[in-house]
Amino acid sequence: MLTPTLIAVVGPVEPALLTAWIGHYRWLGVERFLLAFHFPEHVPDQLRHELQGVCRQAGVMPAGTSSGPWHEHTNARIRDALRHQAGDGWHLFADVDEFQQYPAPLREVVAQADRSHHPVVGGLLLDRVSASGRLTGWNPRGGLDLAYPLGGHLTHRLLDGDPRKIVLARHDISLSSGNHRAPGHRPDVDRLCAVHHFKWRSGILEDLRRRVHHFSTGLWREQGPAVREEAGRFLVHVGRHQGRVNVADPRFAFRRVSLDRMPRSWPAEARSIHTTWRPHTGTGREGRE
Repeated sequence: MLTPTLIAVVGPVEPALLTAWIGHYRWLGVERFLLAFHFPEHVPDQLRHELQGVCRQAGVMPAGTSSGPWHEHTNARIRDALRHQAGDGWHLFADVDEFQQYPAPLREVVAQADRSHHPVVGGLLLDRVSASGRLTGWNPRGGLDLAYPLGGHLTHRLLDGDPRKIVLARHDISLSSGNHRAPGHRPDVDRLCAVHHFKWRSGILEDLRRRVHHFSTGLWREQGPAVREEAGRFLVHVGRHQGRVNVADPRFAFRRVSLDRMPRSWPAEARSIHTTWRPHTGTGREGRE
């Protein structure tokens, strides 16, 4: 049985992160990568060339490169084109800041899903931050675990974002924007993948401010206010905490974790969050801490 084809849309990340990401999924057993680059207008040519060079050095031929506004529908449109190119079988979905961690080898995860007639496999975001909560850079020699040793639940408990992910799906299963849901299909909540989310790094504040501005002014088209509001909540939070995530807040349940070993409490913890999470419907969250 072949391992799933990895489907991803790659934006302007640091080249070292893309290198580590490809290495991580190769270590999981992924043999086929279908990647497409999309670069907004502000991205310098040098970074574009460096990222394309990372792929060449890794033996991964990008399926395409585009540039222009990053509308909210852009990622899903490119993702679905890649899925069509990938063809039949299982597809794996991961943003470049998402490093998945499975409770069993990848081939066994897929085989189990087939046996239990689950056409999707689910995951839950585990947000990774530095020990101090500062939005730091990282040294590739030390690795991501050393730079961002804490894992917790920032996305849904601060941002009111959806922490659920579809990490694997059969080729004929449609996904929502952001790979959060597969309409009409539910994953096995007793076998959820940990999606280590290395979003909160140096440079994220500039990215979020740009996102808020571009969506607010219409330079980038949004399908609703959720993405912009989540970015705004994070900016408010770090503004109140001297430019850092408040890792001492018990709501976020930050503790030391590692890509080498799934947290012992993960199955029950992930199941509880996955089954009880609901979209936030109130207003004024930005003003509450």
